[in-house]
Amino acid sequence: MTTTQATSRTTARTRFSFLRAALALQTLTIFVQAVSAGLLFSTEYGGLLHDVGARVMYGASMLYLLAAVLAWKPGGGSPRAVWYASGFLVLASVQVVAGIAHLSPVHVPLGVLMFGASLVALARR
Repeated sequence: MTTTQATSRTTARTRFSFLRAALALQTLTIFVQAVSAGLLFSTEYGGLLHDVGARVMYGASMLYLLAAVLAWKPGGGSPRAVWYASGFLVLASVQVVAGIAHLSPVHVPLGVLMFGASLVALARR
């Protein structure tokens, strides 16, 4: 194996670990949103936590998409991760809109679906 091949594989592993870290961050932020939703009903600062958490969760979804693109295009990975990450970003967008519109019958089940799907995607990585 030449040095170029070894460097290429190390770079690909680094990008794939960045992808896994971004996915783990997304999963964690979705879980924190569930916790802050519970605090929304029991404390006076729960609404603020849930509002800030929504922005962080959306940013984590964008970071996951960026990591998927970086793992795919220059890293030689599968484009499947880009499709998953794009789907999560679409779901996050719908989730934010449903939350702003106070559509709890859509917002709550979608949040549960997003957490489960993110957890499954993380387990597969």
